[in-house]
Amino acid sequence: IMLLTDPEIESSLLISSDEGATYQKYRLNFYIQSLLFHPKQEDWILAYSQDQKLYSSAEFGRRWQLIQEGVVPNRFYWSVMGSNKEPDLVHLEARTVDGHSHYLTCRMQNCTEANRNQPFPGYIDPDSLIVQDHYVFVQLTSGGRPHYYVSYRRNAFAQMKLPKYALPKDMHVISTDENQVFAAVQEWNQNDTYNLYISDTRGVYFTLALENVQSSRGPEGNIMIDLYEVAGIKGMFLANKKIDNQVKTFITYNKGRDWRLLQAPDTDLRGDPVHCLLPYCSLHLHLKVSENPYTSGIIASKDTAPSIIVASGNIGSELSDTDISMFVSSDAGNTWRQIFEEEHSVLYLDQGGVLVAMKHTSLPIRHLWLSFDEGRSWSKYSFTSIPLFVDGVLGEPGEETLIMTVFGHFSHRSEWQLVKVDYKSIFDRRCAEEDYRPWQLHSQGEACIMGAKRIYKKRKSERKCMQGKYAGAMESEPCVCTEADFDCDYGYERHSNGQCLPAFWFNPSSLSKDCSLGQSYLNSTGYRKVVSNNCTDGVREQYTAKPQKCPGKAPRGLRIVTADGKLTAEQGHNVTLMVQLEEGDVQRTLIQVDFGDGIAVSYVNLSSMEDGIKHVYQNVGIFRVTVQVDNSLGSDSAVLYLHVTCPLEHVHLSLPFVTTKNKEVNATAVLWPSQVGTLTYVWWYGNNTEPLITLEGSISFRFTSEGMNTITVQVSAGNAILQDTKTIAVYEEFRSLRLSFSPNLDDYNPDIPEWRRDIGRVIKKSLVEATGVPGQHILVAVLPGLPTTAELFVLPYQDPAGENKRSTDDLEQISELLIHTLNQNSVHFELKPGVRVLVHAAHLTAAPLVDLTPTHSGSAMLMLLSVVFVGLAVFVIYKFKRKIPGINVYAQMQNEKEQEMISPVSHSESRPNVPQTELRRPGQLIDEKVESQLIGRYRSTLQSL
Repeated sequence: IMLLTDPEIESSLLISSDEGATYQKYRLNFYIQSLLFHPKQEDWILAYSQDQKLYSSAEFGRRWQLIQEGVVPNRFYWSVMGSNKEPDLVHLEARTVDGHSHYLTCRMQNCTEANRNQPFPGYIDPDSLIVQDHYVFVQLTSGGRPHYYVSYRRNAFAQMKLPKYALPKDMHVISTDENQVFAAVQEWNQNDTYNLYISDTRGVYFTLALENVQSSRGPEGNIMIDLYEVAGIKGMFLANKKIDNQVKTFITYNKGRDWRLLQAPDTDLRGDPVHCLLPYCSLHLHLKVSENPYTSGIIASKDTAPSIIVASGNIGSELSDTDISMFVSSDAGNTWRQIFEEEHSVLYLDQGGVLVAMKHTSLPIRHLWLSFDEGRSWSKYSFTSIPLFVDGVLGEPGEETLIMTVFGHFSHRSEWQLVKVDYKSIFDRRCAEEDYRPWQLHSQGEACIMGAKRIYKKRKSERKCMQGKYAGAMESEPCVCTEADFDCDYGYERHSNGQCLPAFWFNPSSLSKDCSLGQSYLNSTGYRKVVSNNCTDGVREQYTAKPQKCPGKAPRGLRIVTADGKLTAEQGHNVTLMVQLEEGDVQRTLIQVDFGDGIAVSYVNLSSMEDGIKHVYQNVGIFRVTVQVDNSLGSDSAVLYLHVTCPLEHVHLSLPFVTTKNKEVNATAVLWPSQVGTLTYVWWYGNNTEPLITLEGSISFRFTSEGMNTITVQVSAGNAILQDTKTIAVYEEFRSLRLSFSPNLDDYNPDIPEWRRDIGRVIKKSLVEATGVPGQHILVAVLPGLPTTAELFVLPYQDPAGENKRSTDDLEQISELLIHTLNQNSVHFELKPGVRVLVHAAHLTAAPLVDLTPTHSGSAMLMLLSVVFVGLAVFVIYKFKRKIPGINVYAQMQNEKEQEMISPVSHSESRPNVPQTELRRPGQLIDEKVESQLIGRYRSTLQSL
């Protein structure tokens, strides 16, 4: 016995090896969320923790070992005997750091990185791994559509083939019994219904079994399909199908080959006749199964009682949630009897020899009902002297169980009461051979079901004895094959005359597409025998696929795709290309593949390319991949345009810090790495509610009003979207000044944006403290590159009320004050203890404009006089520029385009600390900085003269 302690108090296991007489406590360093015991080895356990880690124990929980972190809840499984060689193999779905899932297998005591296997290459959709019997299922979504893959007996995965235009939205595996998959598929045009499909042995090719089966949501949001597999009789299912907004119950005995409505009882509980004529009226059942082991569902059947089915439902034209009664069938669904007018929980004891019924009610009860003749008659018994609120009923395990335990409480405040009921005293002997009679399984009189006549031994209803080894014994005799033993093959549909004919989308000759001249293939007749059907002879030979010689065909229907169905690949990584051919001789075929990057390969047959062609692209771009297939009968070609990208790691938006109103501004998105493939840029700026979408990384725009404006660029590269946001100040006019620093600052400059922003705040604070100029008038932008420089902007701050805006003269005064303070070396800051950095205005050293040697020719003197007059003219313009009509002065900032990397820092990209001279168009105004530099040069010339 294993007990788990309350995790809110402690995390421990209490283990008893003497039926609970003594317990030993084992403390855990994790909190258990769920346990999974090995189907064969009773001491082997998997434990799933609350932090999504999977542990294993080979000592019944006394010692634990970590298997894997990041395991998806309920997606871990033990090995299946017969499919896995190692009994301690664990199948699990693990999630990576970036949220992707993949399918892993490893041994429970040796699950290191080196010993893990990944049976399905690449990622799978989250929460999609299913390991059931001989099958493993995974899902992979590409192109907006889910694709389902299956592995049979742990062989390579193959894509599951549904009818071409099923276009599934969702799939649930219902059953994998007898080497066949029963699946519920929600197709593109369905919302609350699913279609049932049944597969071949490998679980690859699926055909339709029943359309529009009702579905609903469970308490935890899980999908519940109204389909019930009857225990004890293989191939028998009940399903609720939606027809014209009415839900009706259907039954099949041959795995969905044929369905029919349920015949209602002839009489009701009082013995009055029931007038219910098929197909207008029938019996309808609720098919919900309880997931709680302490409560029975509203339908029940047992392997050890193959003919008995108990369910709740109603009689009428459709299934209803009102007027519910209880019904029983003792002949496997052929006929039904009403047993109660209200819902009851029914428990099977003694392999169906005893049926125990307890009323579903919120009131306390003290009685239960017993039947010893498969529900034909019921006797009332008292099981407690005090009425009990019943919470659940549990039958003890074992073939000869005659003990049941009732869980409940006497009042809402009392603790649980456990009442054990033992029925052994009712029987005075065990059943003997003469107490049984033969019973033949049939479907409305048809004895051949799933290709065999099956005869069971049932206890005679008048004999009151305890069943033993005879219960469930069976004889089977094969039947002669008829058309009813065959279903339509993949790609075929059953028509009203019963024939299976090709669907409009299916080409029967495509079955030979993987076939080479001289070989043979199985040519379908349009039929396939129902899996697990045991019929012999008859039409078996007529309906079975025939071996046929492969015809010689010219290549047709050539396609080239990537293995994952995507049109993108990553630079420097393997991309797997798959060549697909609808028709053609796959052995005697020459295939030539040109990857579009100067590399090409050739193959002599398609069979050598089954695993795909792997190739690595060293550069980004769009590559034209071509494939040419030739054989002696013809040729075909196909093209794939493949986008090769590399991950985009960083986006930096480069634009001026300050600009003037109505002036064109250039914004550039700088990427790292600079070449990543095809990109889309989405720009948001100003008050625009709609973005501007471009394929170029630069745009130009204007601001028509003053203020602070935010610009955002989003760059879409494949599945990744990165963005950067900057703020730009817009004014009618402003002043700017280039700043330089003492050389020691360069030793601490990593040349990254974060450092420049922090240093800019420190410089601004130092300027405010040294000059007393309000901080609203100052903006400092440290520029990229070495040596370290910055741009100081003097802004015309305006208070929120719109008053006291600084005039042009005010800006000049502030600028002169700042320059004066900087020239006095009064602006400095401490970068770190012992490192003091001086801030000063950048001094530009102009080259000599004249030859200063003693010899002067006349032409030289004339040239010097010309220079002097030009300089004087510029000087006059500078002094009187505000008094000349039509001349406005605008200060503009150089549009610094930062070409930078985050890391490593490259000092080779340092920018010289001198501005570049621009050629001005006629009538274009001169930048104030450039103007002042020219004046400085001519002043130096005048002094030299």
